[in-house]
Amino acid sequence: MALLSDDDISTALAVLPGWGLEDGLLAKQYVFPEGFMAAMAFVNAVAEAAEAADHHPDIDIRWNQVTLRLATHSEGGITEKDTALAAECDRLAVA
Repeated sequence: MALLSDDDISTALAVLPGWGLEDGLLAKQYVFPEGFMAAMAFVNAVAEAAEAADHHPDIDIRWNQVTLRLATHSEGGITEKDTALAAECDRLAVA
């Protein structure tokens, strides 16, 4: 899979609210006011989606906060796999 250009990444970020670039990775922090169990339910849903896509994010869990970071490590950067999983994670966060 081809790496996205800087312009492609900017276009993708325009339709992925809250996502940004952090050290060459797509990154977003989700906050769950309901607490830890809501954060963990989200992480479990992300894990299922990631496994189905065979594309796994870096996940950092801090009580009610979950930070996801995405890059296609085998390609050395951001690809359409990352933007697709980012959009799916956003969908899961409101489900």
